[in-house]
Amino acid sequence: MTSVARKHDVFQAIADPTRRQVLQMLAEKDLPISKITAQFPVSRTAIVKHLQILTEAQLINGQKVGREKIYRLQTESFNELKQWLSYFDQFWDNKLSMLKYSVENNDENKEGNLKEAD
Repeated sequence: MTSVARKHDVFQAIADPTRRQVLQMLAEKDLPISKITAQFPVSRTAIVKHLQILTEAQLINGQKVGREKIYRLQTESFNELKQWLSYFDQFWDNKLSMLKYSVENNDENKEGNLKEAD
C-alpha cells in the first residue's frame, strides 16, 4: 500500500452499481465532479461519497484544477481485480475443456454402440 491507507478494498468499491458506472465514465475520459454528478439522479453529496470510496480504494484520484476537481482512473489498481478474475477464467476454461472431452467421448461411444448394433 502507499502512504495513504486503504479504507475500502477494490471489491467493496466496485460492489455498488453507481460506482461501477462512475468507473465506466472515467474509463472514457477524465471528468470534473460536475459532469459526473449530472449523470445521476442523486445529490452531489451522494456522488462525492461514492468518489471518496473509489479514491480510498485507489481506483481513482482527483486533482484540483482551478475551481474544479478532475477525476481519473488509476489503472494500476485494477490489477488486483484482473488477477482475481483470471483465476476464474482458468477455472471455467478447465470446466469447459472437461465438458468438451466428455461430450466428444460420449458421442464416440454412441457411434461405436450404433455400429455394434448393426
